[in-house]
Amino acid sequence: MKEPNRILFVSQEIYPFLDQETPIRLLNRKLPEWFHAAGCETRTFMPKFGEINERRNQLHEVIRLSGMNIIISEADHPLLIKVASIQAARIQIYFIDNDDYFYRRKGVVDSEGVEYKDNDERSIFFARGVLESVKKLRWTPNIVHCSGWMSALTPLFLKKLYSDTPFFKDTKVILSLDDQEYATPFSSKFSNKILGGGILNSDIRTIAGLPVGYEDLMRLAIDYSDAIVLASENVNQRLLNYAQNSGKPIMSYAGEDKQAYIDFYNSLLSEGNEEA
Repeated sequence: MKEPNRILFVSQEIYPFLDQETPIRLLNRKLPEWFHAAGCETRTFMPKFGEINERRNQLHEVIRLSGMNIIISEADHPLLIKVASIQAARIQIYFIDNDDYFYRRKGVVDSEGVEYKDNDERSIFFARGVLESVKKLRWTPNIVHCSGWMSALTPLFLKKLYSDTPFFKDTKVILSLDDQEYATPFSSKFSNKILGGGILNSDIRTIAGLPVGYEDLMRLAIDYSDAIVLASENVNQRLLNYAQNSGKPIMSYAGEDKQAYIDFYNSLLSEGNEEA
């Protein structure tokens, strides 16, 4: 009997854990539900932003996954994993938490609407935290779907940081492009923070030693993804052009057309089976 496909969703924001209902937050909630109902195994991760009410959403710590440290700029940052359920959808959401990066921070901006200066390190911690947790779960995904710029380093890490790990060697990466951009570029030190462990300067030459704006980060994510999903009607046109020129499969904006997503995922998995 064929094993069910395994899909890992790495999402920056999911409704109802973040109160305001937006199209992308709602889509990120529905995708795992759709694929779970279609017979796939799913795991979903998001940052545990400070605005998430732990009591109301019944979050609790996953002791067996917590306790690791993520090293960024030679400093150790403890990784905490929490989990909650969306009962109506029969899915669980795992949360990446850390006292400094997430617990005390409302979201990606402060109470004055100013973006946090260490959003670059927060994105590193989130992507690394997800992949380390999945390894610890010993759960190998067929597809990793990344949504939101805070997940944008996941494709690079999968293809380079874990390139010598059989665990992810056949995993396909899908990247969502949406209309949620950050305004303040990451500092020119950002590239140095992600070097090492298998990532070379040549792997990130497009951002090496430079301030990294939203388009720069997402172009890097496109480079290391296997397919692109347009998750908004208002995707950055320059990024769309870049994705089209990459020659990678692109799924046009489909709103909440469940079957369109299922067909696109299946086509990507079929390509992988043919290559094997």
